[in-house]
Amino acid sequence: MKARGAWFRRIVLGVALVYFLVPLASLADFSVRFPLTGKVDLVAWQALFGGGESDKLSLLREGLTNSLIMAVMAIVISLGLLLPTMVLVRLRLPRMSKVVEFVCLLPLTIPAVVLVVGLAPVYLVISTKILDSNTIWLAFAYVILCLPYVYRALDSGLRAIDLKTLSETARSFGASWPTVLLRVLVPNLRSALVSSVFVTLAVVLGEFTFARMLARTNLQTALFEINLSDGQIAAAVSLLVLGGTVLLMVALDLLVALQERRIRPSTRSDVS
Repeated sequence: MKARGAWFRRIVLGVALVYFLVPLASLADFSVRFPLTGKVDLVAWQALFGGGESDKLSLLREGLTNSLIMAVMAIVISLGLLLPTMVLVRLRLPRMSKVVEFVCLLPLTIPAVVLVVGLAPVYLVISTKILDSNTIWLAFAYVILCLPYVYRALDSGLRAIDLKTLSETARSFGASWPTVLLRVLVPNLRSALVSSVFVTLAVVLGEFTFARMLARTNLQTALFEINLSDGQIAAAVSLLVLGGTVLLMVALDLLVALQERRIRPSTRSDVS
């Protein structure tokens, strides 16, 4: 039975690898092969790393910068709103947990096109009376898009720890609530927080509808504009973004695993 289970896991893993790697290999091939003649060249990659300056690269740089800034803003805002709220609800208002869950998961049931139509008047006020028309303020809308995924990640993390015991113990030693949240709960929710960062980064870097319909420039709209005139450069950039995102996720996951391994021996030695 164990041998059958091992073979089954290998087959599933192999199918998953093929499913994900074949499109990436096709994207890489398209970035170096001219579609009409089939000739292989590195013009697109040389344009990206050759150090030259063009309108395409300027647009790409602007879109990537805006997307990264919005990703950081969305991560900070979503975690800053959800983590204290979920801790408070679980400790003091457990009857409100279903209401909070419903509100956080509601964006999953609303298409992005409908959301952007509803947010358009809001951003008209934001861009004319409160802030300006800078693309980075789309981070507020991206918080709504990321809300269900961040909620699920934090919910699984909070379910895995004894929240009440940890908070009451810290409070009994005189810790304030900010100290309990930042120095007691956050280290125990490290994996959940990293998962939240992963999914928020992926959503923001891949979002197109909001930016396109609100006439803002992010990474995906920049790639769309570049693809109209040079599909190979757009393919090369897409491949770099996908690869960079995967490497970042793997690096953060390994970092969390190493920190957990360092904590476990120390806790065992303290107990002994």
